[in-house]
Amino acid sequence: MGTVVSNKMDKTVIVSVERLVKHKFYHKYIRRRAKFAAHDQGNTCQIGDKVMLTECRPLSRSKRWRVSKIVEKAV
Repeated sequence: MGTVVSNKMDKTVIVSVERLVKHKFYHKYIRRRAKFAAHDQGNTCQIGDKVMLTECRPLSRSKRWRVSKIVEKAV
């Protein structure tokens, strides 16, 4: 699950996935982000949408994920 941060390419969106990691020494939670290129077949995703990703076969050099559904549309 992540947020669409870019949709400038054809049938491709960049999704930012955030997770919380506990610091080993300070025991505080830190936010870590990873960006994934995902396949969007119908070009339906907009910037700010929350989407669900599923793993798939390599579709290009950087695309190994597919947008399975849009959970929440951006306002």
